[in-house]
Amino acid sequence: MARFEPFPGIRYALERSDLGRVLAPPYDVIDASQRAALAAKDEHNAVLIDLPDEAQGDERYEISTALLHQWQADGTLVVDERPSFTVYRMTAVDDAGVERRTTGVIGALALSPPGTDILPHEHTTKKAKSDRLDLLRSSRANLSAIWGLSLAKGLTDLLPVHGPPLADVVDEDGVGHTVWRVDDPAVCKAIGAAVATQPVVVADGHHRYETSLAYKAERAAAHGDPGEAQSTMAYIVELVEDELTVHAIHRLISGLPDGCDLVEALAPWFEAVGPPPAGQPVTTAMVEAGCLNLVEPRGEMLLRPRPDALGDVRDLDSSRLDVALAALPDHDLTFQHGVANVRQAVASGTAQAGVLLRPATVAQIEATAHGGERMPPKTTFFHPKPRTGLVFRSLDQLG
Repeated sequence: MARFEPFPGIRYALERSDLGRVLAPPYDVIDASQRAALAAKDEHNAVLIDLPDEAQGDERYEISTALLHQWQADGTLVVDERPSFTVYRMTAVDDAGVERRTTGVIGALALSPPGTDILPHEHTTKKAKSDRLDLLRSSRANLSAIWGLSLAKGLTDLLPVHGPPLADVVDEDGVGHTVWRVDDPAVCKAIGAAVATQPVVVADGHHRYETSLAYKAERAAAHGDPGEAQSTMAYIVELVEDELTVHAIHRLISGLPDGCDLVEALAPWFEAVGPPPAGQPVTTAMVEAGCLNLVEPRGEMLLRPRPDALGDVRDLDSSRLDVALAALPDHDLTFQHGVANVRQAVASGTAQAGVLLRPATVAQIEATAHGGERMPPKTTFFHPKPRTGLVFRSLDQLG
């Protein structure tokens, strides 16, 4: 199974940097205005090296790399004295007001082709990976981690979360980010051994994983040995309900012919059972009724899947809806997280309609992984998102 090892982490020197000001969200959820705001927040914000400025053209990767090296030279970033794991806990309050936490560990995960030790759980959408590969070639560093789900039971219990943390910050969304550095050889050995007993499911970062595989192959072809590129930085969390909050990613539909009645068009696969009840969160109503929810300018309608029409389809709302959408007239489909965002898109006319889906369960994710299958693109949204900048990993032993 996948080898998982500690590494000498590159970290912000906390006596020189306010960690709350230099951390950044994952690069793939940051738009141009958000990048500018993060860059203005602190001259050492991680976004400056993890998301090169497109305005800098072809030189942006070299500029990012030079900045990374400058921060190391001037002491903004320091290197662990010994190989270490980083135990990382995120704490957030969910929509029901309940505090939820996600506790995992950041280390170096050995790369292997999909379907062996590492199991992608979703199909990816078409997206250029050249940007990430160019940055990896230039920086020779893992600047942000992929998020993996371990099927190893009991992993959480091995992660030391007692005693003073290395850092503890709360971000602008009220999410707490707490980290402990672990370099005790016995504890590191136990963590690595546990992860190695079971496959790792890629929860987030499929493109980073595929880019790391491509870079490993390049380095092996050039040097015979990929060196540190044989692994990638990964945040590993045990696949259990208590440690994961999974949200749905909803669908927005545009470009349908005028007069298209979606309730009627979807009727062969979904039974219309009425609007969601007032005074109850729509997500709760959907779960209780076993329904999806159609959002149109004229109102909303709960849609219950017809077992006779969808009996052979995987037990996921995204899979069921894919079948029905394939039979509609030509249209444009986009993905949107958040009920309020879907309703706003429809109300503003940005989309003709939206379909709210129920989130995939941990049991469904595990069953899909064990079956060697993948869910449709954009089925799961894991919340909250790990921050970039807690630790970086050098691949510079390649010579």
